[in-house]
Amino acid sequence: MKSISKILIVIVVLLSTQNTFAGIKNPKTVTAKISGSCQTAKTNIEEAGSLKKMAKVEWNETTQTATILFDYTKTTDSEILKRIALAGYDNEEYLAPARAYANLSNQCQYKRSLKPMSNEKTMEMDENMGMRDMDMNHTSMKKSESPTTQATHKTSENSTPFQSILNSYFALKNALVISNAASASSEATAMTKNIKAVDMAELSGNKHTVWMKIVKNLTKSAEGISKTQNLDKQRKLFSELSEQVYQLAQVTDYQEAVYYQHCPMKDANWLSESKQIKNPYFGSKMMSCGSTVDTLNN
Repeated sequence: MKSISKILIVIVVLLSTQNTFAGIKNPKTVTAKISGSCQTAKTNIEEAGSLKKMAKVEWNETTQTATILFDYTKTTDSEILKRIALAGYDNEEYLAPARAYANLSNQCQYKRSLKPMSNEKTMEMDENMGMRDMDMNHTSMKKSESPTTQATHKTSENSTPFQSILNSYFALKNALVISNAASASSEATAMTKNIKAVDMAELSGNKHTVWMKIVKNLTKSAEGISKTQNLDKQRKLFSELSEQVYQLAQVTDYQEAVYYQHCPMKDANWLSESKQIKNPYFGSKMMSCGSTVDTLNN
């Protein structure tokens, strides 16, 4: 009887696992160390990393290890770990931004002991620019990284003021994609600083004309998002902000292609550094809802 009971338990566990990962085509499974503490951490980590029909994350607080199953034709474990870091949780590949970690409640702030696996390169979240490649030995980017990951690895040394604004906009957009209101507020604060750092005297031609046209509303929208942690309000303001940033992007010599995308459910647009649709207006509820309507710098 005991043997039969054990067999039944195994079957139940296997069926449960299959149901959990149902709907994910071209599956690949990896495990990764992710730091966190308290029950809220489990919910946040799993929600940040999971995407409907694309990725599923299950995190164990005791082992501090996550099992990540994903469609390897649509995303990568690196992109999933990046989203988790943006939510405030260090992992073996990315460290969370200082602000994102600080926004965690006191009981959920864990001991920050994890370091990226590579000794040559430390991958960190830059607070103002989004994901950044902090290459301590000036080595080239890993060939194994996806184009999406490479596109977010910006250095600030040669960035123009408009490029810095776009980078902070993308960081804000990514926070809304994972429905992290606290992170969105922080990224909007960083964006506001980048907007106010623009020196009008350095602008000429179309750049000057566009900036004069949008700067007032651009600042108002960014500040509005920074002052609230209500996702609905943030997303409404983000729609307005995106129209202003689109005008800015058209006169900016950005380092990579920029995709102007449309959400039919909200009749709202946004800009993305990735061609893959990740809807900031609905997050995981309707992640792939939308289409690309324009491509800049291609």
